[in-house]
Amino acid sequence: MSKKITAVIACYKDEQAIPFMHERLTKVFCKIGVDYEIIFVNDASPDDTETVLKELVKKDPHVVAVNHSRNFNSQMAFTSGMDIATGDAVVLLDGDLQDPPELIEEFYNKWMEGFDVVYGVRTKREATLLMQILYKLFYRIFHKLSYIKIPLNAGDFSLMDTKIVQIMKAFPERDRFLRGLRAWTGFKQIGVPYVRPERMFGQTTNNFFRNFNWATKGIFSFSYVPLEMMILFSLTVFFIALMGIVVELVLRFIDPSAPRGYTTILIAILFMGAVQLLSISILGQYIGKIFEEVKARPKYIVKSILRHQ
Repeated sequence: MSKKITAVIACYKDEQAIPFMHERLTKVFCKIGVDYEIIFVNDASPDDTETVLKELVKKDPHVVAVNHSRNFNSQMAFTSGMDIATGDAVVLLDGDLQDPPELIEEFYNKWMEGFDVVYGVRTKREATLLMQILYKLFYRIFHKLSYIKIPLNAGDFSLMDTKIVQIMKAFPERDRFLRGLRAWTGFKQIGVPYVRPERMFGQTTNNFFRNFNWATKGIFSFSYVPLEMMILFSLTVFFIALMGIVVELVLRFIDPSAPRGYTTILIAILFMGAVQLLSISILGQYIGKIFEEVKARPKYIVKSILRHQ
C-alpha cells in the first residue's frame, strides 16, 4: 500500500516563491512514488499570497490552502497545517525555499528505514558572518541549558511520522517551540545534513530582535537554568557582602582613621540593582509564559480553507 506524505509550508511574504515550491515538491513526490498532499498555510501575509494560493488550489487537487485571520507566527502556521494533515508522515518547510524540497527524498528513505523523525541539520547557512556566529552560539547555549537534548543546528525542517504528529497535536501549550517539542517526544530520530541557502525572493523577515525572541522562547520553554542562576547570583552577592563587612571591620580595627568614600557604596548599590533587575526579568519571562497559557486562547484562527473543487 502506497504511503502518503503531507507537506506543510508556512508562508509569509512568499508570494513569488510559492509556485516554485509547489513545482519542486510535486517533482520530489512523483520521483519518490508516493501519494501526497501539500498544505500551504498563509499566516496573514501582507502580499498577494492568498490570491496565488487560490489559483494554485484550482489547478492542483493535491493542494490545500489555509488562510489565517492574522499573523500568529510560523510555529502556529505549522501547527495549523498539522491539525488537518492526512498523511502517514508530515514534512514541515518554510515557504521561502531555504528548506530545499529535494531533501525530502532522503528524509523519506530514512523514514522507510524505521526512523520516526528525520530532521535537517544545517551544516552551513548562506548568511552574514555575524548571523552565522550568533546562530551557532545560540544552538550551543540552548543545547547546554536545555533539560532535553535538542540536536545542534536543527530547525523546523523535518519529516515526522503520523504518531509523532498526533502526539504534538495533543499538546495543549500555546507558546510553542516545535523543534523542542519534537525532541521532547523521543522515539527514533536522526539528522540529515544540508546547506541552508538564502531566500530566493525578497528580504528575510528575521532580524536581531526577532531572533532574540526565538532564542528566549526556546530557552525559557525547555530550561530551568536561568532560575538556578538567580540562586547562584544571590549566594554570590551574599558572600561578597559578607566579605565586605569583614574587610570593613578589619580596616576599622587596624586604622580607625582610614578614608571612607562613596565609591564603594555606589558600586555596591549598582551591582545589587543589576542583579535584582536581572532576576526580576527572568521571573517575568516565566510568569509571562504562565499567563499566556492560563488564558487558554485558541492557538490560531483560520479565516478560510481552500480545497480543489
